[in-house]
Amino acid sequence: MKIFTIIFMLVAVVMIGVNVTMLDFDNLFEGDSLIALIGIVAAFCAILILAIFYQSKRIQDKIKDQE
Repeated sequence: MKIFTIIFMLVAVVMIGVNVTMLDFDNLFEGDSLIALIGIVAAFCAILILAIFYQSKRIQDKIKDQE
């Protein structure tokens, strides 16, 4: 599971990078820039969810080792 979360976090970071290049700062909330903003927010949400999942697995493993 550790490799799974790391790979998907890297994919999300790459998605953020690609979407940042698609932004048009003159018309930020129109056309492709709006789609890029939605993609950036979605990738940040994915990173946050994966980070929470990773931490919960670490806590679960520590509890399992103590028993």
